[in-house]
Amino acid sequence: MKRGWAVLLGVLLLAGIGTWSVGTMLQSPQAQAATPDPAKQRLATKFLDLLDAGKFGEALAMGTPTLRKGLADGKLQQAWEAVPAQLGPRQSRGHPRAETINGSPAVSSRLQFGMMALDARIVFDDDNAISGFWIVPATGAPAAASPDKSASHAEKELTISKDGIALPATLTLPDNGAPYPAVVLVHGSGPHDRDETIGPNKPFLDLANGLAERGIAVLRYEKRTMAHPDRFAHGDFTVDDETVNDALAAVALLREQKDIDPQRIFVLGHSLGAMMAPRIGQRDRAIAGLILLAAPASKLEDIVIRQTRYLARLQGQGDAEIDKAVAEIEPQIEAVKHLDSSASDKTPLLLGLPASYWRDLNRYDPIDTARAIRQPILLLQGDRDYQVTVADEFSQWRKAFATNPRFELIEYPMLGHAFMPGNDPPGPKDYEKAAHVDSKVIDDIAAWITRNRS
Repeated sequence: MKRGWAVLLGVLLLAGIGTWSVGTMLQSPQAQAATPDPAKQRLATKFLDLLDAGKFGEALAMGTPTLRKGLADGKLQQAWEAVPAQLGPRQSRGHPRAETINGSPAVSSRLQFGMMALDARIVFDDDNAISGFWIVPATGAPAAASPDKSASHAEKELTISKDGIALPATLTLPDNGAPYPAVVLVHGSGPHDRDETIGPNKPFLDLANGLAERGIAVLRYEKRTMAHPDRFAHGDFTVDDETVNDALAAVALLREQKDIDPQRIFVLGHSLGAMMAPRIGQRDRAIAGLILLAAPASKLEDIVIRQTRYLARLQGQGDAEIDKAVAEIEPQIEAVKHLDSSASDKTPLLLGLPASYWRDLNRYDPIDTARAIRQPILLLQGDRDYQVTVADEFSQWRKAFATNPRFELIEYPMLGHAFMPGNDPPGPKDYEKAAHVDSKVIDDIAAWITRNRS
């Protein structure tokens, strides 16, 4: 098991959505089609040819100093070789496509693997040096229109400010009934835009429009790891830095809005955001309630093992191959479980995350925290979720709270991690198909909020 795959797995793991950037887990911004630039397309082709030939040093030499530093120490090789090892052999590499990303010229090429398609995205600076390299879920399939989008939904652009950082945000408002109850949406792990975009799908946009249609305002925002990835380059951040603090700042911002009832603000977390929602509620007791979608209950490192086995079986590997792959990451698992107090906070460990991050998670138990707070909690789970499963995760929540009147637990037999219909068996290809968050999920959330208004 290569370490690069662990980085990729980390994004597929708790987020199930989002993108992966080689070595650093930073999300590439949205790309726009551009006029073809033959010189840059040749350079991008040369870069990918060098990677395919195993000439990683020569490929790295085409990058800026920042890129070379970020992908040093074998990270580029580990990541490039890990993807086909886990998604199946690469079947094809598409022609280079000219794009722009935040005004910078870029070139993308489609990589079709056995289990899913990815895009290799290469960004250039003014001197034609490579300044960014991402491998992201393939784009190109048109995003399906949100089924509950209404022209009457007003959208207000806001900015969440925390620790000198500005996060662009959008507040979606119903057409009448102010002051409204409101929900803050909290992303899964890895970098995300405000819509939690994955391929052609936008789960958070679906939730925003669907809940606004049902009289509930929704605030969604660019995650810090996407909007300001440079702030994580120092390598000693925590899950509070990644997720919790900004969610609390978003709640505080909502309370200042004249159209929002400050007594009826809820937090909805997905995946990692769901796991951390009890901590968010613990830090702000005035939050009216918590909604947890696909919430892990186990330790993250244990979920890594289970997902490694599942994806390997999906690819058709035998028990011996799977056991070997698991054995290769077990030392990293043990290092996380038994962190030496002498380890520097900046020491990179499993999934490329620093020791400070793992120490933070080791001190946190979502079920114990949920038990200790007093807000009502709604837990939703897709039975076809192969990342946060019913058997291993939802069952723990059910065992702890099935008879507790403060909790409501709902399962959806045909839905996956993003609360959309999936393939059979479920797997990474689920994220390539245009779909929407199921309307029953949105109905259940809206009804629960109505029942739990302060």
